[in-house]
Amino acid sequence: MQVFVRVVESGTFTKASDSLTLPKPTVTRLIQSLEGHLQTKLLNRTTRKVTVTPDGAAYYERALRLLTEVDELESSMSHAKVSPRGRLRVDVPAALGQLVLMPSLPDFCARYPDIQIDLGVGDRPVDLIGENIDCVIRGGTLTDQSLVARRVAEFHMIAAASPAYLKRHGMPRHPSELEDGHEVVGYFSARTGRLIPMDFNKDGERVEVTGRYRVAVNDSNAYTAAGVAGLGVVQTATFMLQDHIGSGALEPVLADWCSDPVPIHVVYPPNRHLSVKLRVFVDWVAELFAHHDLMQRCSSLPPRQATARFAR
Repeated sequence: MQVFVRVVESGTFTKASDSLTLPKPTVTRLIQSLEGHLQTKLLNRTTRKVTVTPDGAAYYERALRLLTEVDELESSMSHAKVSPRGRLRVDVPAALGQLVLMPSLPDFCARYPDIQIDLGVGDRPVDLIGENIDCVIRGGTLTDQSLVARRVAEFHMIAAASPAYLKRHGMPRHPSELEDGHEVVGYFSARTGRLIPMDFNKDGERVEVTGRYRVAVNDSNAYTAAGVAGLGVVQTATFMLQDHIGSGALEPVLADWCSDPVPIHVVYPPNRHLSVKLRVFVDWVAELFAHHDLMQRCSSLPPRQATARFAR
């Protein structure tokens, strides 16, 4: 039953076998055995994909509810409450994973030694159901309203450039100057390929800037590295730039202009019961972000450069 649900959600036998860490012939044999036991065809198979039959769709809905009830029953036992266990698949953006989550994971592992975490780190969009991922941590506006989300934090954005770049191009005084006479580092969506513009506002004036670029990337760590290398002005989360600003590798640009805070959510599929292991992880993330220094400080600008916007 679990294998059948996984095949339906992933869309292929190969993806199902990979996510279940089972050989593909075993997955095929189990599905054939299930169909033989039920004496009905559950799946239509082609060389490229698998689709459910009408009987398969009905069986999937009931099977999913039954498996959820089994999971709830096991989670309700006292041992599961005290010591949640099992494998947890999580996906996080590259910079957030590297700078905030990974350094703090030893604390989670010490609290919950029986939980095994498979952590995907990167800025690519993921298919939570198809890739059998329990939850993702994402910044920005949620576009898929079918997913369940818990807001756990927010971060602020700041524009910056390297001293070498500013020596060549000068310090911009207005965001519109980034469209003419300056260069930016472009950032494009890994999903759509669309360039994501910079956003500035001050005293009711809002300016959206795409800017001229020579280099564009789709990874947050590469974006910051391009700014440090002097390839143009960047605008990204303050927790990513604080150390670079503190060391002098980057200097704030247009510091009297601000952008709207960006929310951070933990997101999971609606058809996944919030198991004890997932619940304790989500609570731990919320606690971590509420007290983590990089998430709470807007910037580590030296006091002589800081403005009220970047005060603690």
